[in-house]
Amino acid sequence: MARIFRRQRNLHPVAELNVTNMVDLGFTLLIIFMITTPLIQSEQTIPVNLPVESKKAQDVLPETEFQVVSIDKAGNFYFGQKRVSFSELSSSLTVLAAKTKQPVIRIRADLSLQWQQVVRVMDVIKKNNLTKITFDTDAK
Repeated sequence: MARIFRRQRNLHPVAELNVTNMVDLGFTLLIIFMITTPLIQSEQTIPVNLPVESKKAQDVLPETEFQVVSIDKAGNFYFGQKRVSFSELSSSLTVLAAKTKQPVIRIRADLSLQWQQVVRVMDVIKKNNLTKITFDTDAK
């Protein structure tokens, strides 16, 4: 007759919390924030004093693509972060119009700027049949 010699094991709960997954999540979020923060702040490097409007919630679809056109108080044009002449801005907008999914054009114009500069940009946008336009403002 065979005998089984086994010690009885007492099962007791583990009192330690495994935090490895939480540390991994924390590092992943840190990396994401480190990458995206400079991208968010990049458009604010062009000194533009924006007009003020009352604050309200805006609905933006997550897949929406934006292209920023800035005009500073000296009348200089910027396409994204790059300073361009008006003819270069016009050709850049023509390239955007050729895309199948057109981006939303964000116009950042200085408060003290002559409106004729903004109208010139709007005219080029209309000529290229770009229909999605928004004006950036500061919220009250």
